[in-house]
Amino acid sequence: MNLEQTNRGSGAAIGFLIAAGLFAALALGVKFSFHAPPIDEARTAQFGKDLAEIRATEEKSLSTAAVIDAQRGIVRLPIAEAMKLAAEKWKNPSAARADLDARAEKAAAALPKAPEKPNPFE
Repeated sequence: MNLEQTNRGSGAAIGFLIAAGLFAALALGVKFSFHAPPIDEARTAQFGKDLAEIRATEEKSLSTAAVIDAQRGIVRLPIAEAMKLAAEKWKNPSAARADLDARAEKAAAALPKAPEKPNPFE
């Protein structure tokens, strides 16, 4: 191995290190000088608001009573109250099962046909 080949190899290694250092310096300079906002920042904020709204609605639905279908007599009860009623009714399982079947049939029954509007030309 002669001196010229050694110098050429050392020069290439030094050149590579200088180029890598310059690349790293430029990359860090660009990273710290430009601030790009997150791509979906607005969508993420909207998603958080929507999720909070959904959870508030669910909580309200689970903790308040309301009439669901007045014609069929379907109501929504708070969970604690519904559990108390169910525990009380299911002390006698055969009566509770019969009541449950009757209420299910009533809820699934077809609604009566709405009265037809009279024809204005008659």
